[in-house]
Amino acid sequence: MLALQITNTKNFMAQLLTGDCFDPFLLAEATVSTAHTYTIDGHINKDFFTSEERDNPEICPYDFAPWQEIKGLLFQLIKGRRTPLYFKFVLHLKPEKISRVLAGGGCGIPPEQVKALVLTIKYDGSHAVLTTGTSYHTFVMSKEPDAIWDKALTAFLSGKNILYEIL
Repeated sequence: MLALQITNTKNFMAQLLTGDCFDPFLLAEATVSTAHTYTIDGHINKDFFTSEERDNPEICPYDFAPWQEIKGLLFQLIKGRRTPLYFKFVLHLKPEKISRVLAGGGCGIPPEQVKALVLTIKYDGSHAVLTTGTSYHTFVMSKEPDAIWDKALTAFLSGKNILYEIL
């Protein structure tokens, strides 16, 4: 697990909410606190769709909402003359990207054992902090996927010119 504090909040927020930088992620959950507090469960309600739509991988490919589909709503909740009091977004890297990240780091753990590579973004009204995490399907002794995810995320942020400090 790695904690990073964003040093240029304005640039980060622009990339997060209006750019395509974080489109490789899914939204698991969100909480935004402005004049009101909004909580969003990112799970896709599959019962909303017809059986044909549920079975179509192009319509319902994931268990969670793709970031690119929901970031506009979150932007609408956050934008305004005042900064939000708080927000927290829990993002999961899209499943098809997990094996690529782990293979790129030379991981000895089969990617099928990794349930999610998680990125939690918290903003407290003045600072944004990103925290990495790894969720597994079963208990795993090795912390190798965690270290690979930490390294991949810092490389990703650096490649997008998102400045941070390691906490």
